[in-house]
Amino acid sequence: MVTLELTKQQRTDAIASMQRYFEENLEPIGDMPAGLLLNFFLEELGPAIYNQAISDAQTRLTQRVADLNGELYSDEFQYWPRADAKRKTRR
Repeated sequence: MVTLELTKQQRTDAIASMQRYFEENLEPIGDMPAGLLLNFFLEELGPAIYNQAISDAQTRLTQRVADLNGELYSDEFQYWPRADAKRKTRR
């Protein structure tokens, strides 16, 4: 089980953001209710968001690894063909 933890600054910022949201859209809430709600979100919704992010990253990495030849392949023994092409353009 993954426990999502925020830094002290992230937690402070998240609580302030939640308080602003409540003030503008519902009714003002204090630090303690906002902190408790944040704990609930982290515990209840956090793992679903985290799992989706891991799945997205895994899909992206799988696609990149599947195309390693396309991404990283380099033609071999190209010195002479390039040198010959340069000579032709000089003439």
